[in-house]
Amino acid sequence: MRGLAGRRAILTGGASGIGRATAVRLVEEGCTVGIFDQNFAGTEETAALCRGKPGRVLIYKVDITDRDAVATATDVFEHDAGPVELLANVAGWDRPIPFLDTDRAFWDKVIGINLYGPLNLHHVVVKRMADRGFGRVVTVSSDAGRVGSSGEAVYSACKGGVIAFTKTMARELARNNVTLNVVCPGPTDTPLFGGFVTDMPKLAESLARAIPLRRLGVPDDYPGIIAFLLSDDASYITGQTISVSGGLTMQ
Repeated sequence: MRGLAGRRAILTGGASGIGRATAVRLVEEGCTVGIFDQNFAGTEETAALCRGKPGRVLIYKVDITDRDAVATATDVFEHDAGPVELLANVAGWDRPIPFLDTDRAFWDKVIGINLYGPLNLHHVVVKRMADRGFGRVVTVSSDAGRVGSSGEAVYSACKGGVIAFTKTMARELARNNVTLNVVCPGPTDTPLFGGFVTDMPKLAESLARAIPLRRLGVPDDYPGIIAFLLSDDASYITGQTISVSGGLTMQ
């Protein structure tokens, strides 16, 4: 894709799943990718998968719920690689629990990772992009944020909030030449989804039957659209929400 080779990107959640697949794709496109993730062992595995590809990977153990930690890691990345130009917010976490059975500690964890995490990355990284007059941002939300999802009330609230936040930021930063878009995966076979299957063994089978393409998503279904939205091929696209769900949800 045009305009990715040589770009410097920060990506969250690159230790596994969609984040790992996206990190590999961006390195294949020639990007220098700084992975922010608490799972340092997982990021080392991702880095190993990227060896020999045109770009390179730098890994940092970062708690994205901590704004100061994000700022420090961003400073280190820019010292190591140069000014950040691209941002992919991919990190996420949830457990399937009916809302009335949850407690405040659970809410705080879900909100911290899925809402405060992206807010922190925007507040630190996107401000630098705006000051420099260039940036491209893709945040991975979820179709749970568009249409709801039983057992994921707080997660859905966070993901819906990310969609509205991105649209607002896209309006605010258009004159700074910063584009911001959202990708909404449908049900996807990732380590996170594995926890759902453990709690609800028949979930994967029933979801696959409901999806018009007759299968769950896999991590490799998403890096193409994320890379596209970060590339110069998408320079006139901003404030958009794109569902990648095998047709489970349509708009």
